[in-house]
Amino acid sequence: MDGVLADFSKAIANIPAKGLAKSNIEPDNIPGIFEHLEPIVGAIEAVKKLNNSGQYELFILTTAPWDNPSAWMHKRLWVERYFGELFYKKVIITHRKDLLNGDYLIDDRIANGAGNFKGSHLHFGWDYVNDKFNKYPNWEAILDYFKLND
Repeated sequence: MDGVLADFSKAIANIPAKGLAKSNIEPDNIPGIFEHLEPIVGAIEAVKKLNNSGQYELFILTTAPWDNPSAWMHKRLWVERYFGELFYKKVIITHRKDLLNGDYLIDDRIANGAGNFKGSHLHFGWDYVNDKFNKYPNWEAILDYFKLND
């Protein structure tokens, strides 16, 4: 979800570095950090296009920080805010993405089992560890992959 649907890096960029350093807390453990994330450009429209194609059963698979219980709730509320009933009871929060079955996983990282997902891992967005774009840099590239771009 974060880095694919929701713009977590933009939220982090808006936190003054001085305040973050003083707090001695990892950004994903900041209470409320996940509550008001902005969507990644093109994400909402692309997911709706995938859904409307009738070719795929969609789920949201995300990891929430263990030490930030409010993140679990805020992620679920975020999904409802932007997708309404589309993902009703179709949000999976896990630290082991490799244990789930599916044909495709669109994820910005290989962490938490994403790199060992048994279907096709569509490596999405910006790789902030290696400071470069992944194979699928944006939602337009994802729609191209699924041949759903107009």
